Amino acid sequence: MLSDIEIAQRASKKQIIDLAAEQYGIGGEHLEPYGHYKAKLSLDYIDSLQDKADGKLILTTAISPTPAGEGKTTTTVGLGDAMNRIGKQTLICLREPSLGPCFGVKGGAAGGGYAQVVPMEDINLHFTGDFHAIGAAHNLLSAMLDNHINHGNRLNLDPRLIAWKRVVDMNDRALRKIVVSLGGTANGFPREDGYDITVASEVMAIFCLATSLEDLKERLGRIVIGYTRGDRQPVHARDLNAHGAMAALLKDAIKPNLVQTLENNLAVVHGGPFANIAHGCNSVTATKTALKLADYVITEAGFGADLGAEKFIDIKCRMAGLNPAAVVLVATIRAMKYHGGVNKEDLNTENLAALDQGLVNLERHLNNIQQHYGLPCIVSINHFTNDTDAEINMLKSRVETLGGKAVVARHWAAGGAGAEELARTVADVVDNSPGNHSYVYGDDASLWEKIEAVATKVYGAGSVTANSKVRAEIDKLNRDYGSFPVCMAKTQMSFSADPTVRGAPQGHNVEVSEVRLSNGAGFIVAIAGNMMTMPGLPKVPAAEKIDVDTEGNITGLF
Repeated sequence: MLSDIEIAQRASKKQIIDLAAEQYGIGGEHLEPYGHYKAKLSLDYIDSLQDKADGKLILTTAISPTPAGEGKTTTTVGLGDAMNRIGKQTLICLREPSLGPCFGVKGGAAGGGYAQVVPMEDINLHFTGDFHAIGAAHNLLSAMLDNHINHGNRLNLDPRLIAWKRVVDMNDRALRKIVVSLGGTANGFPREDGYDITVASEVMAIFCLATSLEDLKERLGRIVIGYTRGDRQPVHARDLNAHGAMAALLKDAIKPNLVQTLENNLAVVHGGPFANIAHGCNSVTATKTALKLADYVITEAGFGADLGAEKFIDIKCRMAGLNPAAVVLVATIRAMKYHGGVNKEDLNTENLAALDQGLVNLERHLNNIQQHYGLPCIVSINHFTNDTDAEINMLKSRVETLGGKAVVARHWAAGGAGAEELARTVADVVDNSPGNHSYVYGDDASLWEKIEAVATKVYGAGSVTANSKVRAEIDKLNRDYGSFPVCMAKTQMSFSADPTVRGAPQGHNVEVSEVRLSNGAGFIVAIAGNMMTMPGLPKVPAAEKIDVDTEGNITGLF
């Protein structure tokens, strides 16, 4: 059996300039090629599309992740290929992978099997340099902040109240808490600092929510970097005159990236915030551009529907005015059995009792999508060879009793041909009974009420708590930023804040341990439990398997 990277390396790719012209009539003058198979789309061309009607938007999300794997990106790609196969002009919009999980656990995030976007190695590694630009813009602001303090601190910044960390696109737990400016007066004033992973940066969130270069610069200027001594007034990036230079570093990165699937269908891959610690969606610019080009657009939101899908609705759709027509919820028999208590090594054995018990996780996500997000839901059963007919029938029956539709999809093994039934089902729902999305909370709710709404309605929590210091900070933020949505930073592995709790816990407590203002992005981050914004590597990182041969061919990405 070929590995993902072997399949990708054997793909028959088309020149991206030819493909863009062939499928969407995009002239080569509107593209900035990065080699033969990837290119950026000019902002001028995007502006020229504004009078065109929008296509129909479909969201792909998933059940709570497990070590067994679910295949959300794989399903997005396979469904997109299948939609095109049945005559529905379709574009997919994905996020760019972070080097953190590529070298950490996942080893790659461009789909899998015969449902991938290519060039796979480029997309998973440096791609078009977008993440490097985002990290550079973020760290430029960090450098200018410490430089300002060193040269007199005209803005009266309190070094104890600096709210702006540094970032690197790598899992490096040793950088979570650091001290900077050691070594004497020439190096500045020592203070505590730390690193987040680049995909958790507010610059990444701004990058993905900005609608133009002008909007990007204005949002960067709004970033709150810290507070003044005494009266604790916010100090912004624009007060350091940093936002112009930051935008200059991002002027090319903001242009969406075009690549292709294994079946030579054009795809957009742009932006990449994590959904467990950020808002988990690709860029607004990419999604809106795709909607002008294609009749159907399939986009994904990271991790489970309690995280990525909720933030897609409550943050991205709210801010960008997007109107999704339906949701595809990705599940596997293996993952359901895992949520029913089966160990990973035993998941290939039929176990109807465990499946029955684990289906509560899917039920919670399905109910959330239908009731709290107000959208029709099609469950895509990502097929594995060890799935039995009895297990598949049990899952289908359970979904149908809840008012949803479940379809077995075999795109991993068969590409778009293996997802044609899923494509026809999705197209039928989107064309004949699209939904009208609703928000989990209203704009006029307080920040605490918004946090409670997500925790109780979506997570099934019985209570939400915070210590007096955090609660006071929330109340303070509510006075000036109460209209902002909340971005919950929570483990992706569970509906609770405890990653070890499987299934669909009910009545648990969600402890909010920290809140952060993302003024440029326009939301408040509420960190639940012990969620880290700088992940660490596992005991055996995926990086140990990745290599390059003497001819420059990369191996080990999967």
